Parts: sequence; structure tokens; C-alpha cells
Amino acid sequence: MALSEASLCLNHMLLSNSSSNFGKQRNLGLVQFHHSLRTLGNGIKRCGFRSISFCSTDRKNLTKISCLLSCKCQRADRVSGLTADDGRPRSLSINGKTNVSNVQELNELLQSDGEGVASGDTNGVGTVGGRKGIEEEAWDLLKESVVYYCGNPIGTIAASDTSSSSILNYDQVFIRDFIPSGIAFLLKGEYDIVRNFILHTLQLQSWEKTMDCHSPGQGLMPASFKVRTVPLDGDNSVTEDVLDPDFGEAAIGRVAPVDSGLWWIILLRAYGKCTGDLSVQERVDVQTGIKMILKLCLADGFDMFPTLLVTDGSCMIDRRMGIHGHPLEIQALFYSALLCAREMLAPEDGSADLIRALNNRLVALSFHIREYYWIDMKKLNEIYRYKTEEYSYDAVNKFNIYPDQIPSWLVEFMPSRGGYLIGNLQPAHMDFRFFSLGNLWSIVGGLATVDQSHAILDLVEEKWSELVADIPLKICYPALEGQEWRIITGSDPKNTAWSYHNGGSWPTLLWQLTVACMKMNRPEIAEKAVMLAERRLSRDKWPEYYDTRRARFIGKQSRLFQTWSIAGYLVAKLLLANPSAAKVLITEEDSELVNAFSCMLSANPRRKRGRKGFKQPFII
Repeated sequence: MALSEASLCLNHMLLSNSSSNFGKQRNLGLVQFHHSLRTLGNGIKRCGFRSISFCSTDRKNLTKISCLLSCKCQRADRVSGLTADDGRPRSLSINGKTNVSNVQELNELLQSDGEGVASGDTNGVGTVGGRKGIEEEAWDLLKESVVYYCGNPIGTIAASDTSSSSILNYDQVFIRDFIPSGIAFLLKGEYDIVRNFILHTLQLQSWEKTMDCHSPGQGLMPASFKVRTVPLDGDNSVTEDVLDPDFGEAAIGRVAPVDSGLWWIILLRAYGKCTGDLSVQERVDVQTGIKMILKLCLADGFDMFPTLLVTDGSCMIDRRMGIHGHPLEIQALFYSALLCAREMLAPEDGSADLIRALNNRLVALSFHIREYYWIDMKKLNEIYRYKTEEYSYDAVNKFNIYPDQIPSWLVEFMPSRGGYLIGNLQPAHMDFRFFSLGNLWSIVGGLATVDQSHAILDLVEEKWSELVADIPLKICYPALEGQEWRIITGSDPKNTAWSYHNGGSWPTLLWQLTVACMKMNRPEIAEKAVMLAERRLSRDKWPEYYDTRRARFIGKQSRLFQTWSIAGYLVAKLLLANPSAAKVLITEEDSELVNAFSCMLSANPRRKRGRKGFKQPFII
């Protein structure tokens, strides 16, 4: 690139930087220009920009330049060109100057403008000694992770770890991973990216999905998607952006993304609550998308329970971890999505049967989870005294649980104050592990009663050293070890004890913890957890997860600059600063469901047997 071309590029960058385009950073154009000149000096083209994009004056290309992510380029290209070895930006920009080279110059710049500068602890805000505050750094990293489709923001990639030689699918936009990013942008008043994400993923829902000649239900949402640039009509000189979704047919283990559609409904409601713009959820295609997800989830099957039956790896825990059946995480998201959908469905004749089925499922599901998944010291003692092999409509031990299933660790773990919802329930099987996301979202979505919600948070406080330890929050407790690990995980080397999904600590769970605490008016728990996270997250380069019983090590295969770790922290900080904002995610306990729940407790179980109103005799 000639020097005159570089000057022309600088003009375009400055124009882009002053516009209202989404995701730009302060002095971003100067940072780009500085890096371009340094690249020229080294004789190496590393930034991955195309000369035609630099010299173009149309608005689309200006958007590409200002946001460092052309819809014609893959994100990995731009990251490697504009970051140092540790993945951070190469140039420091303060007060309009870049590439501050020495401490004296830095101090002069800091003294010239006190905005955003503090002496001592800033609690994550501002700059100390020339180093960005944690929140400022997190926002910069989050905006750098934004993916663009035809010049418009559409999501955030899973991780920006340039130190890893294997990208796998971490350069894709995951539905579940984007949720904290979307909430952070909503709370910050940046709505376009969330709206684009909702509408474009909706388009992917109707795509043909086939694996080994089998097609799943139409309402299935993809696990992730990638923006690819392909030649237009076979002409290599002209390209276009396309979305390439993965419905699980390319995922490791070919896991089905059951939770994607549930999270999509929850985010759709949050968008309407936060923006006040209900036109998106009222669109015909969006209403159709909601109904397709509901019909897929409410379809009749062989199961006797109101809980959603899924395979292993169908949610955040997307590897074999013994959660097949009726895992709590799926049930909590299912219940929350049903409530959100009922709130958003347009009243029309065609929706009457669906809404009726939805209401019936809500009543049955809430009763089932609250009555049979709940465990505290009193319930544990009841199970310990269970009689087995009961054949009766009035059986106490309805699922034929053997008392010997109570693990020894649980006897010591269960405090006298507090309780939780177990991880899974099937005939003759209770998974007594504590799963954080399922319990926290049961609070947020109203699946747990008020008393149960407080008891869950009581348990977190009582067992802080086990569930939180040095970094929040254990994905599940305890870890599978020894022969149990070999049998249940299939000797999974990534899910060894106290690592990854097997008892690893995930910083992204910080935001779900904070929402739950805000709902129950117990912010001190979230504040304590955020303070712990702030000690390490930035220093450790925002890892995906931590290993060991007390989360002392960065995970052995953990990606750095994991986007939902960054976004989870930001959402927690935003909610602590403005607790009332949590209402966009919270669903309160429904009074109608409470009344129906009470009726079910007092009902005779034999009353519903038989075919109501059916008097036609059978001819034998």
C-alpha cells in the first residue's frame, strides 16, 4: 500500500469513526492507521484488509472499516492482524493519541484529561496507571467479537483466542453463547445487534436439516452459525455473504441443540421488554417461529412425565455427562420459555389450542419439578426411609427410588439451612448433583417457589467454598471421579474430575447468579461473587472455564478471551448498578398456576382415570 493510499484510508477511517455505526471504539481509526503504517514498515501485510475496501467511499465499506470486520472477511483474519501475542490490541489510544511509548508521555496524557482516570481502586471502571479498567476492557473485547453480515452486526463469536492453533467452531456465533452478549447490548441501549440476531436466526429455523437421511422437527433452532463469503454466481471477482448454520450435524458428538429455541424465545421477550418495541414479536414470521418451537416441545410422546425428554449433551453441558432424560437445566429453560411465549403470542383463533396445551403443561411441569425434584434435609431424610416396590396410586415412593442411592457426599454436603433442585429424575434414579444453571434459572423463571428460591441462595451461601471457591461458579457439584467417571462419561479426557463440564468453574454463570439475586432482593451474594471474579478474569485473559476443586487453574483446554465470560461479567455489573433492569429477564410466579398447583395437591389421583364422557361400548 502506498503512502498516499494510507492517507486516503485514514480519511475514511476518521469518517467512519465519527459516524453512528455500531461497535466502533474511541480512536479506532487512528489505531488502525497506526497499525497499517507499522505493517508497511515491516513489509508484511497482516491486517487482512483488502485494498478495494480501503479505497471505497460507499457506506457499506465504511461500516466494514470502522468495525474492523468486513462481511467479506473471516473474523480470525482480523484478530491475528490487530492483536499482540496475548490477544490484546497492539496500540494504546488515550485522548486521541496512539502508541504511547513511555511512562512520562503516558502520565502527561493522563494528567491532561481526568475523565475516566482514578487513583487507586476503580472497581472495574476507568484507568489506573495507564491500564484500562476491567469494565472498559471487557466492553472493548465484546465489541471486537461482533460478527457482521452484509455490513450489519448479527452476533458475537464464541472466543477470540488467537493463541490457540485449533479454531474448531469457536469462530461461530452460538445461540446460547450470544444470550449474555445480547443482554449486555440491550442493557447498554445498543438494540440493533439483538434485533438482527433474532430475525436472522429465525430465518435459519426453516432450513432443511438432515443427518444420515433423517430430518428433525421444523421448529429446531441451530446450535450455531457462521458468516461465510462465497463467490457470487461462480464469479470469483464478486462475493456475497451467506449464513452457514449447524443444527448439530457437524458438532462434536452430533448433539441436538434443544436449548437454542428456548433461549431464543427468552431473548425475544427481553428485547421487547427492554426496548418497548413489540413490533418484532408481533411480526407474522416471528409468531410462526414461536409456534413452531412450541409445537416441537409440546408434541405428544411416550413419556408419562410433563418434563422434556432429551438426550445427553442437549444444553450447555454438550458432552456425555449422564444428563440424558429430564435434566433440570432443560426443564427450567422450558418453563421459562413457555411463560415468555404465552406472554408474546397474539390472541387469535389459530392459537387457542396451542395456548390451552401450553397452560396445561405449565401447571403439570411446575407441580412435577417443585414436588419431586426438590431436596433439603427434611426431604433427604424422607428418601432415606422410603419403602420400595409400592404398587399403588397412593404410593409415597412414586419413582421407586432406592434409599441406597443417596451418595455419601450428599449427607455431608446438605446444610440444615437451604436446599436445591436435583439434576435429574427418572424411574429408580435421582441424580443428586447440584447443577448451577438449572437451579438459578428456576429462580429467574419462577419454576421454583419463593421459599425454594431463597433456600437455593441459602445453599449457595452455606456452601460458598464448594460452589464458588476462588472463582464463580461451579457448573455442577460434585465432580464424577474414578469408575463413575469412566462409566458415565466414557472416559472423556476433557471432562476429567473438576474440569470443564465435570465440576469446572464457569465465569459466564455469574450473570445468571446475579439475575437470581436481583429477583430475590439479595444483591450481596452477587456483589461478593463479582468481586472474586474481578480479581482474576482480566489477569487470566477471560478464560472459558477454570479447573480444580477450588478453581485455582485456568482450564487445561480453556479458550482465552471467551466472549460469554466477558459478557457474563458485564451483565452482572450492569444489573448491580441498576437492579430494576433484571425485570426484562424475570418471570414471576403465576397466580393461576399457584391455584392450579394447590388443586393438584388435594386432588384424588384416581379421579382422572378413564375416558371422560366416553360411553360407546366396545364390541369384542
